[in-house]
Amino acid sequence: MPAEPTRPDTVVLIHGLWLTARSWEHWADRYRAAGFQVLTPAWPGMDEDVEALNRDPRSIAELTAGQIVDHYERVVRDLPNPPIIMGHSFGGAFTQMLLDRGLGAAGVAIDSAAVKGVSRVPLSTLRASLPVLRNPANRHRAVPLSPDEFHYAFTNTMSRAEAEQVYRRYHVPAAGHVLFEVALANLNPRAALRVDFGNERRAPLLLIAGGADHVVPPSVTRAIAGRYRKSTAVTGYKEFPGRPHYTVGQAGWEEVADYALNWAVQAAQPRQPRPRR
Repeated sequence: MPAEPTRPDTVVLIHGLWLTARSWEHWADRYRAAGFQVLTPAWPGMDEDVEALNRDPRSIAELTAGQIVDHYERVVRDLPNPPIIMGHSFGGAFTQMLLDRGLGAAGVAIDSAAVKGVSRVPLSTLRASLPVLRNPANRHRAVPLSPDEFHYAFTNTMSRAEAEQVYRRYHVPAAGHVLFEVALANLNPRAALRVDFGNERRAPLLLIAGGADHVVPPSVTRAIAGRYRKSTAVTGYKEFPGRPHYTVGQAGWEEVADYALNWAVQAAQPRQPRPRR
C-alpha cells in the first residue's frame, strides 16, 4: 500500500514590491514556533539587507516577473515535499503562478497583485503605482517611494510615527519593470503575469484582502477570486476589515497569519473519495 500523505511541513513565504524578505520576520518566527520549516527566499538580486539595497539598488533595476517566478520554482522544486506557498502583494501573484505550474500543497495570496485577465484598476491603485508608472524610463530603474507615498500605499491606517518606523525598517526601491508588467499585462498576449484560471489540477488557493488596502482594494481581490470560478479546484476568499496593504506587519497580523496557515493546512489534506451508493 502507498504511504499515507502527511500534512505539509514547510512554508515558503514570498515578499512583494517595495519590500524584502525581512517583511516576513514575524510570520516566519510564528510559523517556526508552530513546528514548520519556513523559507523566506528573496527575489533575485535582493539577498542584501534593506540598508544596502537603499544605498545601491542597481541589482534589481532590470528584474522581471519571469525571472522571479522561475527563481521561486527552483526553490520549491528542490524541496523533498510540496510546501505551503504564501505571497504578499506581487508575491501573491507569484504564488498563483507557482500553483498554476503544479507546485505547492496549498497557496495563500495576500493582497495579491492582479494577473492577466483581471481588469479592475481602482483609482487608489493607480495613485499608489504612480511613482513608477508616471515615467516610462522607470521600466529600467529601481524606484523608491517617499515616506508620504509609502504611507498612502502601505500604512494608511497607521499613525505617521508608526508608518515612519515601518518605512525605515522595510522599504526598498521597487523593480520598475515588474510593475509595468502588471500594468500592461492585459495588452500583452505574451504577458508573464498570467495563469490558467480554469486549471482544475492546481493546489487549493486562498485569496486574502485587506478592507482598507489602497494598493489592492478588496474589489480587486474579489475580481481575482471571481475569475477562478470556472475551475473546480478549491478557491477561498477572506477579507479582514480595516487592514491596509501592510497586512504582514500591522498590529493584529497574528490573526491573519494564523488564519492563513490553518486554512492552508486544512485545504492541503487529501480529500477522501465519496462512497458509492
